[in-house]
Amino acid sequence: MKKLTDGFQLSNGISLPCVGYGTWQTPDGETASESVRRAIEAGYRHIDCAAVYANEASVGRGIQSSGIPRNELFVTSKVWNTERGYDKTMKALEKTLSDLQLDYLDLYLIHWPANSRQFSDWDSINLDTWRAMTDLYKAGRVKAIGVSNFQPKHLKSLLETDVKPMVNQIRFHPGMMQREIVSFCKENGLIVEAWSPLGQGKVLSDPVLQEIADRYGKSTAQVCVKWCLQHEICPLPKSVTPDRIKANAEVFDFILTGEDMTKIDRMDRGEIVDSDNIDF
Repeated sequence: MKKLTDGFQLSNGISLPCVGYGTWQTPDGETASESVRRAIEAGYRHIDCAAVYANEASVGRGIQSSGIPRNELFVTSKVWNTERGYDKTMKALEKTLSDLQLDYLDLYLIHWPANSRQFSDWDSINLDTWRAMTDLYKAGRVKAIGVSNFQPKHLKSLLETDVKPMVNQIRFHPGMMQREIVSFCKENGLIVEAWSPLGQGKVLSDPVLQEIADRYGKSTAQVCVKWCLQHEICPLPKSVTPDRIKANAEVFDFILTGEDMTKIDRMDRGEIVDSDNIDF
């Protein structure tokens, strides 16, 4: 990857811009719309949002105010847990498109899997939701479909359908690599996206990252983004600060050595996001 608009190729041939701009926890209103506008101005063409973030109307205003043609942008959203199932998923997309002021999405994800803690028929629920996603894809309402926070056990039935998931968005950052899930996805042709690639800011003061960043003349945040890319994972950094929005995308003028990649990998604590145990 040499620039922001270079992409990972999805299994259906669509290009996923290699760094996305995340909107999780971005306050609704002017903060969200202005941050999205600034991100696009800084060169981002991949915007990641979700219905449950409760800011999609503001994100949509930011997209519209950017002046960038729709076909040059890649916009992702996600169906929330309360909207699982065929009919609710179909309606959820229409609400998202209306809020974003868009005619289609580039990528639509199931935000979290139904799990055995909550449902005895969790697999059937996921398949019913996936059936809606597949029909939306075939109708052209969304250009690609995938999941978020799915573990291998949740993916297996979906991988047996006629349209397989193309993306799995998971938490991935120095200290949390979720290696089993990443390996499973790559073996089955799914592109992995990293939410919270900066560890929600908690890893940015880590001395290992700081020492590496200092040698390259970069910030620890830039090192985190680059580390994701060199693992062939699409990072979705989030900031509402204009300078940081811009800086998080300036990661194409250096390459981490194999030694430095290994140092960062060794920070991994072996923890996972146990989506089979959530109760929301």
